[in-house]
Amino acid sequence: MTENEKLLSDGIKQIGIHDTPGQIAAFTTYLSELKKWSRAYNLTGLRTDRDIIIKNFLDSVLFCKVLPDDLQSLADIGSGAGFPGIPIKIMRPDLRVMLFEPTQKKALFLRHICHTLGLQDIQVIDKRAEDVSGITVDALVTRALFTVGDFVKKAGHMLNNDGIFILSKGPKLEVELAEAVNLKATVTDATLPFEKTVRHLVVVKKQGV
Repeated sequence: MTENEKLLSDGIKQIGIHDTPGQIAAFTTYLSELKKWSRAYNLTGLRTDRDIIIKNFLDSVLFCKVLPDDLQSLADIGSGAGFPGIPIKIMRPDLRVMLFEPTQKKALFLRHICHTLGLQDIQVIDKRAEDVSGITVDALVTRALFTVGDFVKKAGHMLNNDGIFILSKGPKLEVELAEAVNLKATVTDATLPFEKTVRHLVVVKKQGV
């Protein structure tokens, strides 16, 4: 096992999730392609393998801690280079996943990496969430792109009844929740593996909006 593979496997285990050799192999391919494409497209500001693995891959896998077991579909809003949607798909291949990314060069990479990894039942949509109609999913996820209130307003029309919004937030969460007084949120704290950073995983149910 290479150093990167061990870092991935140990990190996923720290999160409390079981991994398979196939999933670790998918992440190592993802890492290689992300670095290659970033030379031209600047897809991530992180430069070392360790930082990409921890702060992109494992940070995205944290979402799996709050995903219901019976969840069937999920949309990643503002996916960028695939975070958190592709790591979630790697760990939960049972899910139907949509990646929303309006920037064309990023959408191009997303299509490339989904094909390279052989991911099934995953779709890249190169539009903003607010410009899309006729699509509904069980969960909407985003990684620090929107405030809690803005996320609900911009993407809520795509959520099924009884669906959930999931956001990963940092230390300013209390301010956001205080401003979004009409939302009923459940917060699960999770420590990023190998770091002292705490992520606040916020789950908002649609019926609470």
